[in-house]
Parts: sequence; structure tokens; C-alpha cells
Amino acid sequence: MKKIYTIDGNNFETIEGFYDEISDKLIPGAEWGHGLDAFNDILNGGFGTPDEGFILIWKNAKKSKKDLGFPETLKWLENGLSRIHHTNVPFWKNGIELAKQEQGETLFMTLIDIILDHSDIELRFE
Repeated sequence: MKKIYTIDGNNFETIEGFYDEISDKLIPGAEWGHGLDAFNDILNGGFGTPDEGFILIWKNAKKSKKDLGFPETLKWLENGLSRIHHTNVPFWKNGIELAKQEQGETLFMTLIDIILDHSDIELRFE
């Protein structure tokens, strides 16, 4: 039987809050980079999460979908613009323009895509 982890959307409203929730619930005490690539690495196992996969229950996911929607995505993109490699600037600026128009992918969608990319992780919403 796969191990079950539960995160709760009531415990966070921002991407940084999401990262804190992941830290607390999936890998307590572990240090990690608090970024999308690092989150993907955690899901691969070896950080305290089982290498054979697990079940992730996301409580209050509807709240998270709203909280990690376009406004938070826009803030995240704008804050990250100064830290990205210069070759990614056009792509990043396009994402900013899309987020301003409430189009494109939100952080919530990106997180779901990252999770679903791991066939050994079962995602459940509550």
C-alpha cells in the first residue's frame, strides 16, 4: 500500500506558502530550493518521499485553485523576471502578458501538471 500525504489549501495562499506546506507535510526537516524544479525533484523520491510513489491528497483544492490563480501567477512571474537566464526573458514576458489578461497557465495548473507527470503519484482532491 502506498504512503498517503495530505496537504491543505487552507494552510497557504501563495506559492511560497505552498512550498512551506510541502516542506511540513512531505519532507519535514529537509532543506530544498523552494522552486518548481525542486518540487519536481521531491516528487521523484529520495528526499524522504517514497521512491515507489505515494498518494497525495490535496484538501481545499478549490481554494488553492483561486489562490494560485492569475494574480499570484503574475506576481510570481514579475518577481522572477530579474532572476532568470536572459535567453528566457521573451518567454517569461509573454507569460506576464498572458497572466495580465487572465490567459495561459496558472501556478495551480503548473503544480498539477508537475504532479501528474509522475505516474507513480496518485493525486486526489478533497
